Amino acid sequence: MTLERSVERQRPTGMLRDRAENAILRVLRPIVIVALLFAAIVPFYYMLLLSFRSLDSLIQNPGALWISIEELDLTTYLDVLAPTSEGGQGFTGFMWNSLIVALATVVVTLIVSIPGAYAVSRLRFFGRRHVSALFLAVYFFPVILLAIPLFVFFTRVGLRGSLVGLLIVYVSQVVAVSIYTLRNYFATIPVSLEEAAAIDGCTRVQTMWRISLPLAMPSIISNGLFVFMIAWNEFLFALLFLVEKRENWTVSLGLSQLSGSIEVPTTVLMAGSVILTLPIIILFFASEKLLVGGLTAGAEKG
Repeated sequence: MTLERSVERQRPTGMLRDRAENAILRVLRPIVIVALLFAAIVPFYYMLLLSFRSLDSLIQNPGALWISIEELDLTTYLDVLAPTSEGGQGFTGFMWNSLIVALATVVVTLIVSIPGAYAVSRLRFFGRRHVSALFLAVYFFPVILLAIPLFVFFTRVGLRGSLVGLLIVYVSQVVAVSIYTLRNYFATIPVSLEEAAAIDGCTRVQTMWRISLPLAMPSIISNGLFVFMIAWNEFLFALLFLVEKRENWTVSLGLSQLSGSIEVPTTVLMAGSVILTLPIIILFFASEKLLVGGLTAGAEKG
């Protein structure tokens, strides 16, 4: 009887505590969400606003958070995108170079990573348990230590100043963590699906292509986005290898040169920042449906 009375006394106390915690969470959750959205959106909004303002308007009222339609000025973007031969900053060429390097990095990385990750997750070989740790350790290795050796090596082989050399560096940077990430996802795919495909007469390559790859598509797409963002935003090796050839500059390198010049107006710098950031945002929202749709792709035979 004593134990039952003790439980009955504790039960109302626990219920009151749960109600209080739920009430606090209901109040704090929207506040935290709004605060995080405010911290993330307002700086980008202000940067976007500055990029559409003329320099005279900015000097007169630099703290304005809203402008009229008459104040919108597109000449800043025209100046940023125009080639240097026409007096612009040449960002169209920079974006093209960044796009080529980033897409090539994604393609080459996935071509190497997908078979490697599948082999590590499915095949049995000596040292299999330690391979993933080695891949992760390679990614944690500070790349700054490789800057001087790579600079000397690419200078001697004639790749300094070329986008091919930059591609090689980017692929070597991300392929290890890409294999590690994809390997963990391949390991979650039921082996029974592949065994059923093998019973139907599929080879190992056919099983990977028809069963494992469709099921792993969310991880492959997210991994591709991750690799693309690294290659698009990378600055250190772009500065190290391409600074002498302006025609091969990437967009991040071009933006850094704008920020280091006292002759470039703030509006031009903000327009360059928007051009650097906007493709990543568009790519993320454009691939959102693919990330969700890949979860069920390939689950059924036929």
